[in-house]
Amino acid sequence: MRQELLHVIAGSVFANSDAQGDMEVDPQQPVGLFAFDTRFLSHWVLRIDGERINALSRDDMTYFETRFFLVPGAASHYVDADVSIIRHRSIHDCFHEKITVLNHSAQPAEFTVRMEMGSDFSDIAELGLRQRTVEATADSANNQLVLRYQRDRFVRQTTVRSTLPVEVDEGGMTFRIRIDAEGQWETDLHVAMTMGGEDGQDMRAHLKSHQWAVRTGMREDLADWMDRAPQLVAERRGLEEMYRGSLADLAALRYRPLSYDDRVPVAGLPWTMWLCGRHSIITSLQTMAFTPELAHATLRMLALMQGGQLDDDIDEEPGKILAHLRYGESGAFGDRANALYYGSADTTPLFVVLLDEYERWSGDADLVRELRHPARMALDWIDEYGDLTGDGYVRYQRRNERYGAINQVWKDSPESITDANGRQPAFPRATCEVQGYAYDAKMRGARLAREFWGDPAYADRLEREAAALKERFNRDFWLPHREYYALALDPYGEPADALSSNIGHLLWSGIVPDDRAQAVAEHLVGSRLFGGWGVRTFATGQRSYNPMGSHLGAVWPADNALIAAGLRRYGFDTQAATIAAAIFDMAQTLGGAVPEMIAGHERRLTKYPVQLPAAGRPQAWSSGALLMLLSTMLGLRPTGDNLLVNPAVPAGFGRLDLLDIPGRWGHSDAYARDRSTAHRARPRER
Repeated sequence: MRQELLHVIAGSVFANSDAQGDMEVDPQQPVGLFAFDTRFLSHWVLRIDGERINALSRDDMTYFETRFFLVPGAASHYVDADVSIIRHRSIHDCFHEKITVLNHSAQPAEFTVRMEMGSDFSDIAELGLRQRTVEATADSANNQLVLRYQRDRFVRQTTVRSTLPVEVDEGGMTFRIRIDAEGQWETDLHVAMTMGGEDGQDMRAHLKSHQWAVRTGMREDLADWMDRAPQLVAERRGLEEMYRGSLADLAALRYRPLSYDDRVPVAGLPWTMWLCGRHSIITSLQTMAFTPELAHATLRMLALMQGGQLDDDIDEEPGKILAHLRYGESGAFGDRANALYYGSADTTPLFVVLLDEYERWSGDADLVRELRHPARMALDWIDEYGDLTGDGYVRYQRRNERYGAINQVWKDSPESITDANGRQPAFPRATCEVQGYAYDAKMRGARLAREFWGDPAYADRLEREAAALKERFNRDFWLPHREYYALALDPYGEPADALSSNIGHLLWSGIVPDDRAQAVAEHLVGSRLFGGWGVRTFATGQRSYNPMGSHLGAVWPADNALIAAGLRRYGFDTQAATIAAAIFDMAQTLGGAVPEMIAGHERRLTKYPVQLPAAGRPQAWSSGALLMLLSTMLGLRPTGDNLLVNPAVPAGFGRLDLLDIPGRWGHSDAYARDRSTAHRARPRER
């Protein structure tokens, strides 16, 4: 099996290494030091007297800080070793590594400590595909090595500095040291990452502030983040630890886009360490009861980047909400449509959903009024640009045929939208869940227009349009002989009749009539979709089903969180509890950060969740999924200035206490026990 990568992370800046702390190019994995979609270090290898080092143990202190305990040479040298090494690594705007060499013998000893250094400045979207000419400048007088890449005005630079005098060459730094008996030697290496040259964006912390101060500030920030979130007290063993771990993962995945002050969630490690509109919105919805500041920052950022013109290269349209924002070389030069890109059919209605949900929880009417124009533009987009065939459905079809996303929905792999026999519908496609989002956006937009924008006529119009969409949708997407909704419609109105997890999103949006909800719920927890570890993305018995396929059979925690919330919306508490228990079992069995997805094998077959190589960890909307499931189990719902609690806790969870839930009511506590009856939240003075 491939060796697990170890990481330190702070927003979009992260470093992946092997168990020894070394970084060497791997064509299959993103190994190295990355920031804003560029690899600033591709080679970072420590040697003692010419020998590679090997790991004894590791102390993962926080998400941004770790320590490696090492010895030189092969495993046979471990017993009674005369020398050992500690690598203390941390990351913020810069990368910092303190190297400590300890002499355990009763005699002084001399060593040659060599750190090999290099960078290929690869864009993470195309690792190893492009050869770059890198200029290396060795500066022993200033104890630094500068690595620089420039293509026209695109400049990336890595500067490595030592706090001690050192021999510097174009391939790294060499320390020739003498350590007293039972003594130690140490040096600090600072790696600064610069974008745009001397006048560009410098991502390093000033050395005068010292890395200790940076780490101290980050620890305080993490402690403050954890303190502001509600406190969970749970009888179920391990649940509190999973909760705190999810909060810490979410803290790690916050970053500030350039020229923006607030921190928004990136999608996740390792392949999507940038702003993704869909991920940020869903994560904000999932965490509303816990970390509402994510929603505020996400709404303002996406409103700032909202589409304002027609641009086929990046699929931009007036009112459309961003799909993703990246800073890599390939996007900067148009080699790929991945810098500023709008190819997403669902982010725009979801933006309105998030704005309304945020106000319900926070009571922040000022933001609703501030974002009135972006919200109305988003609602207008649904009908003006989203309806590509004039049939009243939001559809998608890429206009950049070279690099545009083929499937512009959450199931975005090229083969993910198919019928039961494996045939893919023609474009433009209308997937079922996007129609639910559009319906929900119109209903929520009507509330905002009536209560905050002073426009009751517009509110009435949106409600009429939502009612017409619901009627039309239930006529065209419903498959009466199968009693579920088609995955998609082709441009001629023919359904792609696959049974998929998307139908659970329809319950979440409220577009399903009450008399059809029972059938949908039974499919979601039936044997074809539910395998014991959660709801699969694609049901068994269909030609394209593959338990290893990310959107054709795998289980996604984020998908399941929305499904469970939808089931509770329609009163299917037992089914929601079944799904919640399965996801918590999966997360607890695996331990650590919640993976993006797992294989959809039957639980009775595998006995252990099967992880997939393509699945990232940590992922913002996977960590957020545990929080949303917790909120769903407790039945948290804002109603005016009160927080209502209506628990449906799975058997075996015992008592759950969630203390200091923030909202327009101040802070409240929620109490529940498995198989509990409804409870009301108790306001609390903090």
